[in-house]
Amino acid sequence: MKLETLLEQRKTIRVIGFDDAPFTRGQTEPVPVAGVVCAGTRFEGMLWGNITADGWDATDRLIELLQASKFLDQLHLVLLDGISMGGLNVIELPRLATTLGLPCVAVMRRYPKLQKMQWAIERLPKPENRLAILQRSGSIYHHPPFYFQVCGENPPTIAHTLARLTDRGHVPEALRIAHLITAAVLKGESGRQA
Repeated sequence: MKLETLLEQRKTIRVIGFDDAPFTRGQTEPVPVAGVVCAGTRFEGMLWGNITADGWDATDRLIELLQASKFLDQLHLVLLDGISMGGLNVIELPRLATTLGLPCVAVMRRYPKLQKMQWAIERLPKPENRLAILQRSGSIYHHPPFYFQVCGENPPTIAHTLARLTDRGHVPEALRIAHLITAAVLKGESGRQA
């Protein structure tokens, strides 16, 4: 069922929110990634995987995790905490949406510092490839309080959906819980900001 119909009929929207664990620059160990499944704002399940810090495998790993899971057929939407994970392992948002057959949204807490991001990318291998992936992810939309990029759905529908999936603050619950879990697993306790 399409998101617009789910919103109109006030039906439950099932979503997965992915966030990566904190990591240190130059880290060679895999970076843990949590995918938290929520029905609306209620926690229902979780996926766990790894990606390479500043690597090229984030899109493939998220696809593999979802396609091997029992959750994929239940989901209406995929949320990401930003357009990259593990530093600058940039996610190919259009490919993720097309492969999974679901709208995919990179949610940001604030408008990104694009010049700073470009500066960091230029210090990594194949910067032109990373920048091309970023450009293919499309425009950054601001529907207060949300900043996001989206593939597979129109921005106003996503803005309404994000509001339905957010219990408090500016972050949908699935992303908030994923952030808390990855921090707790790595540091022994969750952080203050989620």
